[in-house]
Amino acid sequence: MALRAHERGFTLLEMLMVTTVFAIIAGIGMPLFSDITDSIKLGQAAREVERELQTARLTAVSANQPLRVRFNCNAAGEYRMVELIGTPSIPASADSATDRCSTSLYPFPAADRNPLTRPNNDGPLRYLPSETTFTTSATIEFWPDGTAHMASGTINPWPVIASTGTNIVLTRKSKTKTILVNGIGKVQLLP
Repeated sequence: MALRAHERGFTLLEMLMVTTVFAIIAGIGMPLFSDITDSIKLGQAAREVERELQTARLTAVSANQPLRVRFNCNAAGEYRMVELIGTPSIPASADSATDRCSTSLYPFPAADRNPLTRPNNDGPLRYLPSETTFTTSATIEFWPDGTAHMASGTINPWPVIASTGTNIVLTRKSKTKTILVNGIGKVQLLP
């Protein structure tokens, strides 16, 4: 049976309609895809920061040395686990220096593991992904008993974090993720 001329394929109008519908769907879907991508990147960054805090607590307990996690040092978006030089009551002046996150002055891994030449437990300098920032953060200090402490003015040793905890907030565009750290050292990524 022979097909008539108007039954053989698609008309230009039909092709334009399908293309237009596809373009509309793609136009709606791209912002949603971008939004999902931002959420995934923010979630990954928050999990990495939470993991660094957990590692600092575990290292403080296992090495029997106080450790701090410093945020936005040397620059915004950088963070690092650093071993406290000195004691919680009398920290060395180097612990408050802005270059404490410098990997050239305080390399990772340490040059030696001699307990007399500290720091031995500094971690690598880590970076948040681009467009992700710390909007709320404070240096957290974990003690060998697992408790978490936070600076409060010039008081040494730093007081234990309140039972309600302190928040570390990461932001990417309009989205935020919060990590809660309380005084007993519990680190929790909030939904």
